[in-house]
Amino acid sequence: MTKDQVASALREIGTILELQGENPFKCRAYLNGARTLETSATDLTELVRTNRLGELPGIGDALREKITTLITTGKLPYLEELRSSIPAGLLPLLDLPGLGPKKLRALRDKLKIESLEALTQACQDGRLAALEGFGEKTATNLLEAIDRHANYKKLHRLGTALPAARTLLEHLKQSPLVLHAEIAGSLRRGKEVVKDLDLIASSKKPKEVMKLFVSSPNVEKVVNHGETKSSVILAGGIPCDLRVIPPESWATALAHFTGSKEHNIALRQRAIDRGLHLSEWGLLKGKSKTPLKLKDEKELHKALGLAFIPPELREDSGEIAAAEKDELPDLLTRDQIRGCLHNHTLASDGQDSLSSMAQAAAEQGLEWLGIADHSKSSFQANGLDAKRLEKQIEEIRLLNSKKPKCTLLSGTECDILKDGKPDFPDSLLSELDYVVASVHSGFTSDEKEMTQRIIRAMENPHVTCLGHPTGRLLLEREAYPLNIPKILDAAAATGTWIELNANPWRLDLDWRWWHKARDLGVLCCINPDAHKTSHLRFLDFGVTLARKGWLRAQDVVNTRTLSQLRKLF
Repeated sequence: MTKDQVASALREIGTILELQGENPFKCRAYLNGARTLETSATDLTELVRTNRLGELPGIGDALREKITTLITTGKLPYLEELRSSIPAGLLPLLDLPGLGPKKLRALRDKLKIESLEALTQACQDGRLAALEGFGEKTATNLLEAIDRHANYKKLHRLGTALPAARTLLEHLKQSPLVLHAEIAGSLRRGKEVVKDLDLIASSKKPKEVMKLFVSSPNVEKVVNHGETKSSVILAGGIPCDLRVIPPESWATALAHFTGSKEHNIALRQRAIDRGLHLSEWGLLKGKSKTPLKLKDEKELHKALGLAFIPPELREDSGEIAAAEKDELPDLLTRDQIRGCLHNHTLASDGQDSLSSMAQAAAEQGLEWLGIADHSKSSFQANGLDAKRLEKQIEEIRLLNSKKPKCTLLSGTECDILKDGKPDFPDSLLSELDYVVASVHSGFTSDEKEMTQRIIRAMENPHVTCLGHPTGRLLLEREAYPLNIPKILDAAAATGTWIELNANPWRLDLDWRWWHKARDLGVLCCINPDAHKTSHLRFLDFGVTLARKGWLRAQDVVNTRTLSQLRKLF
């Protein structure tokens, strides 16, 4: 069992105890223990093996015993007993925004609510609104959250879907029966959330390929097993379809099953206008029944009088007109990324040290790495006060004096307070290389208030970049109300960069706004918002979404050399 899994188990214990009305200090001990593990850079398995768990702060005898059991056996009878002591439908209610353990305990004690159905009924019949501490607005918000939650269950984040699809794709490609295989659908277009996965393959023996597909290791259920199309459910509940087509139809089929519905309609109409007929089976000329020979999508687009359209752009948002004029942008690529600015360490809520983050960044080919731990108002994230930030600046200077492969930059993820002021005074901000300013509280403000709040922060000359601009958490929390055109205009006026937060739970600012931002001259800063070394790989998702937003290397600050970046600072 990994350190994160053990921490999750401790957090679940603390949550269940809180739901049961246990002593707050006991509940907090488990929750604090989970946080200690998450922010510890030590090898938990080694600590257990050498009986040194007591070296971790706040880990008493009871926690040591339970952590040891989890690490050595992978199970914990105490947690299993706690789970069995509460209704199965109770814990999932905590996934609803605005419903924490204390409120849920009150609902359970006073209204006997122990399931989503019971909560829905109480919101609808007025009982929840009449309850002290809740009210009509809470009931309305919860009903909206319940509705969103139902829709969310049908969707999957890019960060979950893409690895699952790639695993399955590699399994297919290992077979000599498969001539070509590729991810298709909205996932190939780089959508931030998808309903299902689409794979396409070409083979002269489709039946055998289908047998291989439905028997893949990560397939949990076979929904349909056909000769040329099969549907399965993968681990994690992700639906996946595979179509196997003849080799001669590869180019047109891949294009057909990649483009959005609107893009495909426009592409077929373009073919008709040129006396051609386009379908997934091929491109036909006039009344001919023999498809044109097309090796790949580039040849298909060329036959239609178009430059090659990258998959990410196939949304019918002007890409066909641009391709006709050969005016498509030279899109950003991952190998052009030299560094990123929004990353956390053990100093706040990260899990790795400064040196570990720098080393991991160097291993991924990054030349520079910004450290932006939380500011003091983010107390839930162990935000730094002025004294701790000053100390970190010195630590970064010391590490850089040793001339590492990846240079560290001093920054902060500074909270934007409700009045629009940064969480630190200008005198301290001026000591930093850069400042990422973010909203972490007050999400209930209306659009006008939130927009003014953020613009005030952007007008501060020390603020370099606006972090995760809309605060959304995909499939969990909606974006707060914000006038994005005004934000982009303010960014253009003040020279503030806008973050494309590459964490797959955020992917914020949304790709649909980046073309407009680019045209305004607003620079994008792709950041993984890394809380541990492995999160640096989120940059890949950021590049995908930047490409989807029509961004080029010159539109993205991450492509600058260190000397160029310092000039921008």
